[in-house]
Amino acid sequence: MRTDTAAAAPLAGLAATLDHDTPPWPAGELPPLGHWLHFLPVTPQRDIAEDGHPRKGGFLPPVPLPRRMWAGSDMRFLAPIPIGAEMRRTSTIESVEHKAGRSGEMVFVSVMHEIATEAGVAIREKQDIVYREAAKPGEAPPAAAADPLPTADWTGSVTPDPVLLFRYSALTFNGHRIHYDRPYCRETEGYPGLVVHGPLTATLLMDLVLRNLGGDSGGRRVAGFRFRARRPLFDTAPFTLNAAEKGDGEIHGWAVGSDGQVAMTAEFAVTS
Repeated sequence: MRTDTAAAAPLAGLAATLDHDTPPWPAGELPPLGHWLHFLPVTPQRDIAEDGHPRKGGFLPPVPLPRRMWAGSDMRFLAPIPIGAEMRRTSTIESVEHKAGRSGEMVFVSVMHEIATEAGVAIREKQDIVYREAAKPGEAPPAAAADPLPTADWTGSVTPDPVLLFRYSALTFNGHRIHYDRPYCRETEGYPGLVVHGPLTATLLMDLVLRNLGGDSGGRRVAGFRFRARRPLFDTAPFTLNAAEKGDGEIHGWAVGSDGQVAMTAEFAVTS
């Protein structure tokens, strides 16, 4: 279990990174995904591995596969967390599963986080982490499923650059070199450019929805959110954000790379 205090300063940094003068979330409380800016890793420098992540072992299992990715999350926002509230996070490993397929060996680790205040449990989040083999020469990202997509009600465009990626890494104290070290990305991980953080893409999709729920939204709030990373995005080209209201309080979101491939899908549960 870890403890932290819901703070305003990281939210001001997030608002600046998302280019807001006035952010589209309620003042005085954590916005949806604001908990990602808390409970940050505090691994000593001596325990950082070559890739910039903490060395394996400890809480997460010591999976021998070298590449690690946050593949997705499923969360519920059960109660507001006021700025200044004391929080405690309890984390449990729910499963560890080994798979082998056309893309090689993979290990999937599912972790449940429960964040509570004095008022009770406020957030439950299940995170899925995938470990993969080292990159092979000439390896291309796996093709995304060609599922039909709805017509977007809301859209946005993002031109990622090293400054945006650095600022998000700083907000989350993320030292993973794939987000700032271009030679490492190309020569060690086999990527064509800096990798856009999966949580950053999820945050940008959340921001698209919050911007459009504002104003005449009738007080609608995001009560649930899940996302799945389909393929990586890089700082070499712009990408688009899309969202469509499905009715009954559901919103579908997706991010599309410059190649037309879906990079992330998301589902929002909205209440009034």
